[in-house]
Amino acid sequence: MTQSSDPANEQIFSTLVLPYLNHAVRMYEASYATSSDIDAAMQYGCGYPKGPLTVIDELGAATVRDRLAARYAETGDHLHEPAELLEKLATEGRTFAEEAAGGESAEPQLKLDIRKVGVVGTGTMASGIVQVFAQAGYDVVFVGRGEDKVAGVVSSIDKGLSKLVEKGKLDEDAKSDVLGRLTGATEREALADVDIVVEAIAEDLEIKTQLYKDLDRICKPGAILATTTSSMPITKLGEATSRPESVIGMHFFNPATIMKLVEVVTTEATAADVNETVLALCAKVGKVAVSCGDRSGFIVNCLLFPYLNDAVKLLESGAASMDEIDAAIKEEAGFPMGPFQLLDVVGNDVSLAIQRELFAEFNEPGFAPAATLEQKVAEGALGRKTGKGFHDYS
Repeated sequence: MTQSSDPANEQIFSTLVLPYLNHAVRMYEASYATSSDIDAAMQYGCGYPKGPLTVIDELGAATVRDRLAARYAETGDHLHEPAELLEKLATEGRTFAEEAAGGESAEPQLKLDIRKVGVVGTGTMASGIVQVFAQAGYDVVFVGRGEDKVAGVVSSIDKGLSKLVEKGKLDEDAKSDVLGRLTGATEREALADVDIVVEAIAEDLEIKTQLYKDLDRICKPGAILATTTSSMPITKLGEATSRPESVIGMHFFNPATIMKLVEVVTTEATAADVNETVLALCAKVGKVAVSCGDRSGFIVNCLLFPYLNDAVKLLESGAASMDEIDAAIKEEAGFPMGPFQLLDVVGNDVSLAIQRELFAEFNEPGFAPAATLEQKVAEGALGRKTGKGFHDYS
């Protein structure tokens, strides 16, 4: 993050990035996640050059506190009021690195034996997860609703592996080995002997709940039941089973074969050995795991989407254009995309749905979805996938 000599850019930075930094402090302050996990989540989940707490250390807690206080005086928005811990560090002249020193735990270990992996789903995310585990040497049973869906997963993985062969990252024998570890099925009973099931089906609580009742009946005792949900309450999925201690979140980021981050989400019922095993398993398959609890947005969405929503509100205020905002954020914050570019990639419908969930969960007036975001979705201008969003791609 740079200190700009351009007052307009600096104002955009203050309006959009400072509240994001403040949210991150409050997340840490509430013991929701460690400082290293918050920073890693935003680096690996969003491609940011640095995590928010590292940025505060570099800018100086006092500088961030003072700029937020000025923003709060202007807006009266509770979200802009400097977090108590930020005030404390600024007063004491300390950093988050010093605050967190000695608080990190040892490397997680596989407490439970994981030899065979099950995946439910045949979409892009499910196919990617199947490939990740198979490439890491695990036998994978995946279940789809029909033979055509099952064949589609194999075809998708074959195509992905062929690209790796073309790039010299894999040879033909290794590709054959990976494909040889795949077993497709159309009946969930095929999951009877797996050690962990990763569910990647539609984001619909009723459909997921029915699946978890089924998995509870089918899977062997001790099998871990994991969900890739980014928005559903995992506690409710656990309650649909007789083994809530075995239910956990494994929120892979899309595309799973490329993105390094997995948010590992525990409920109050999740057993410690299940949590540690999943964290260790993520490391074994080459992922960066971060830990958090079961609440809306987890780490990444909870920090990312209010910032995107704020960008739309800034546009609505007339203080800056889309291009000015996008350019300022890339230049000042070093983010790989400006907020409007990212909204169009994510999809305005997805962004609105997540923002509504955060508003409902936290009941913060400042989290209310921006009117223009609501309007874009109502018009069907969802972003790149429809050819038009905040920008026109036709």
